[in-house]
Amino acid sequence: MNVIVTGGAGFIGSHVVDRLLDDGHKVIVLDNFATGRRENLSHIIDKIQMVECDISLDGSWSEWFKDANWVIHLAALADIVPSIKYPKRYFDANVVGTLNVLRAATEVSVDKFIYSASSSCYGIPGGYPTPENEAMSPQYPYALTKKLGEDLVMHWAQIYKLPSISLRFFNVYGTRSRTSGTYGAVFGVFLAQKLAGQPLTIVGDGEQTRDFTYVSDVADAVVAAAESKITKEVLNIGSGKTVSVNTIAKLIGGETVHIPKRPGEPDCTFADIRKAKSILNWSPKIGIEAGVDRVLKNIEYWQEAPVWTPDNIAAETEDWFRLLSD
Repeated sequence: MNVIVTGGAGFIGSHVVDRLLDDGHKVIVLDNFATGRRENLSHIIDKIQMVECDISLDGSWSEWFKDANWVIHLAALADIVPSIKYPKRYFDANVVGTLNVLRAATEVSVDKFIYSASSSCYGIPGGYPTPENEAMSPQYPYALTKKLGEDLVMHWAQIYKLPSISLRFFNVYGTRSRTSGTYGAVFGVFLAQKLAGQPLTIVGDGEQTRDFTYVSDVADAVVAAAESKITKEVLNIGSGKTVSVNTIAKLIGGETVHIPKRPGEPDCTFADIRKAKSILNWSPKIGIEAGVDRVLKNIEYWQEAPVWTPDNIAAETEDWFRLLSD
């Protein structure tokens, strides 16, 4: 297949590109390198077509869709804190960008459109494990923009008959996870702290649990969805298990320090993945111990990542506490 991967230089995207190449597909990567890194693709740069562009703006980038069979739309701005500070940036990247990619894909009638949604759209779920029909209640702009993107994709599937699947990813971690300057995912924060000899900053009591999903399992799910004949479906992609932040800290190792619990964050994320298992014939393979071991063996990747301390985290999340507290 000829495959367009937006955000293909990013954390999840680069792993999806690896998997597609392993399967013999031809890949065109679209990325503006806002969060993606060129080094994520350096080992395969001679095997892909790399297009640097901004999908939130009209441009010649859409011409690359001409012969595409699949579009895998992973490009997005992630992380909660900067979305609270800069909601328009997130709307432009995650909503307008999705609309533009949908338009390009529809004009050439691609065979499949895969959208990367987020479990954050559930907000604080009413039950666990959380099924796809759980009410959506985004708690911050990032989650809202990902939900709006999914709404667009499902609408395009209904009205314009674009064969589409939305995959709601749960707490993805693994090698090449983000090292940008924003305060974000726990693994990137912990790994940079460990390299710097600083204590791991645990939010609250650390007993909150997350459905940590290894990135290669996510890449497998993306390809399985692209290969499938189904459309107009929304599927949870998670490990189907839940692990405490304290357990992650113990597996990574090092001293710890506790910082205040933040408003709007669930005490648990836990995906009901029965639908994805049934429809896609997919199952996660990498357990948390094996996944953390893989990450630690590649810890030097986070050498240049920012090191967060309780003081600079407090400053960075000031708007979060001010705006989201009741």
